[in-house]
Amino acid sequence: MSQDDVSQHQGPSLSTTISSLPPADRGSAAWLFLTGCFFIETLLWGFPFSYGVLQDYYITHEPFKGHDKGVSAVGTTCSGVMYLASPILFIILQQYPQIRRKACIYGLFTVSLALVLSSFCRTIPTLILTQGLLYALGGCFLYYPIYFFIDEWFVTRRGFAFGIMWAGTGVGGLSGPLIMGQLLEKFGFEIMIRSWAVAVLVIAGPLLWFVKPRLPVSRGSGGARWKNGWEFLTTRTFWILQAGNIVQGLGYFIPALYLPEYLSSLNYSPFVSSLLLSALNAACVPGVILLSSLCDKTHVSNIILISTLGSTISVLLFWGLSTSLPLIAIFAVTYGFFAGGFTATIVGTVKSLKEIAPRSEPGSIIGLMSMGRGIGNVVCGPLSELLLNKGRIGREDYANGHEFAYQSRYGVLIIFTGVTAAVGMCGWVARVLKVL
Repeated sequence: MSQDDVSQHQGPSLSTTISSLPPADRGSAAWLFLTGCFFIETLLWGFPFSYGVLQDYYITHEPFKGHDKGVSAVGTTCSGVMYLASPILFIILQQYPQIRRKACIYGLFTVSLALVLSSFCRTIPTLILTQGLLYALGGCFLYYPIYFFIDEWFVTRRGFAFGIMWAGTGVGGLSGPLIMGQLLEKFGFEIMIRSWAVAVLVIAGPLLWFVKPRLPVSRGSGGARWKNGWEFLTTRTFWILQAGNIVQGLGYFIPALYLPEYLSSLNYSPFVSSLLLSALNAACVPGVILLSSLCDKTHVSNIILISTLGSTISVLLFWGLSTSLPLIAIFAVTYGFFAGGFTATIVGTVKSLKEIAPRSEPGSIIGLMSMGRGIGNVVCGPLSELLLNKGRIGREDYANGHEFAYQSRYGVLIIFTGVTAAVGMCGWVARVLKVL
C-alpha cells in the first residue's frame, strides 16, 4: 500500500494526513513495528512448530500414555485451523478495518486462556479443543491483522519485511523445543504449559503497542475494494500455484511432527530429539529471509524451484538413507532451510497475481494461499498416522542400527514427504512449459 492509498482511508485533509504519516520502509516506527511482528510470530507460531516435543511427551507420560490415539491431531489442528480460517478473517478485516487492533488484543488473551485451560486436560479430545481449536482461533485474531499493517509500513521492501516476520517461526521453533523439553523434564506438563501462557501474555502484550496501522482508518474505508479483490480467481496462474501449495503442505509438516518420535525409536535421548527439532526450525530463519528477499527481485516460480528441489533432495537422500545421527542432523538443517523457505512463495504469488490481475486484494490472495497450507496441515495428521501404520519397507532388521531409515516403520512417511515436496514444484514446471 502506497501513500496514494491514503485517500481510501481519509478523504478531506489528504495533504495534511500525508505530511503527518511516519515514513514507510524506514524510520524508527517502522522498525519497532517489524520488531513487534517478529516476536509475536515467534511466540504464536513457535508453539505449534515445537509440538513434536509435546507429542513425544504425551505418548510416553501419564495421563495420556496408552490413550494417545489422535495425538498428532492436536498440533495439526492448531496450525491447520489458523491457516484454514485465514480467508474468513481477511474478508472480515477488509470490510471492518476499525476492528483490526482490537482483534489483536482479544486474540492475545484468547491464546493465553487456551494454554491455561489445556494444562488441566487429561484426554486427547480436550487437548484438541484447547491447544488445537481455541488456541488457533485466538491466534487468528492476534495474527492476521498484522498482514494489513505490514502492507502499509513496507512498500518497496515488502518481501524483506515478511521474511523477517516469518523468520520468527523459525526462532520460536529453535528455542521452543529446547525450552519445552527442559520444562517438561523438570516440572511436567501442567507447569510448562502455564509458563508458556504467561510468557505469551507478558512478552507479546507490550509489543502490541508498536504493532499498529500506519494509515488512519475511517469506518467506511474497507468495504469498497474487497468486492473487486477476487479478480485473481479467474487466472490460471492462481490455481496452478495453489495446487502446488496444497500438495507441498501435505508433507511439509511431517518431519517436525515425527522427527522427535523417530529419534526416540533409535534410543536417542529427549534432549537430542529437541536439539534436532530446534535445528530444523532454526534453519527456517535464513531460508525464509533469503527466499522472501528474492521475491522482490525474481519470479515466484524460481523461489518454488529452489525450495522444493532442495526439500526433495534433503528428504529422499539425507533422511531416507540415514544410518546415523550426523546424517539425520544434515537432513534437519537442509530441510529446515529449503522447506521452511517455501512460505516466501506467498509473497511472490501476491506479486505475480497483482501483475496480471491488478485489482486483486493482497489479503484475499494471502488468505486463500494460507488456507491451501491449512488443508495440507489438517489432512497431514490423520494421513500420517495411517501411513505410519503401513509398516516398514524392506527387511525388518532396522533395530540393529545398520539399515537405512527407509527400512524403519517411518519409511512410507519419508517417501510421502519427498514425493509431495517434488510435486510442489509444479508451479516452476508450468512456467517452463509456458502455461503459467
